[in-house]
Amino acid sequence: MDTQTAQIQKKLQVELDSFKATQKEYSKMVQQRQLLDGQLNENKSVLEELNKLTEDKNTVYKLIGPILVKQSLQDSQQNISKRIDFIGKELQKCNDRLNGMEKEQDKHRENLGKLQQQLNVLQAMKA
Repeated sequence: MDTQTAQIQKKLQVELDSFKATQKEYSKMVQQRQLLDGQLNENKSVLEELNKLTEDKNTVYKLIGPILVKQSLQDSQQNISKRIDFIGKELQKCNDRLNGMEKEQDKHRENLGKLQQQLNVLQAMKA
């Protein structure tokens, strides 16, 4: 094996390792997005239920440790709304990061294809 072939194979291995690392990170980010999406849906359901209540007829309690503490309906609705906003922003960050990772994976695929093609040409020339 000549040095040019060895160099291309080394570059190919480095690119492949980078691609695998990106895929692993992408997979973790997809799991994070699913978790955030579940939390968002859960909080939206809670807010819907809170919106059906009235202050004079219903009492809302907040669980703090092992104790239930009375909380106003308005405070509960505001807290859940803030939580929904926060989760929505985190979800957007996650989606943006996933889009960036997809582009990075595409670059790795393209580089892998080019390196493989160069290696094939060199091997064909040797044969």
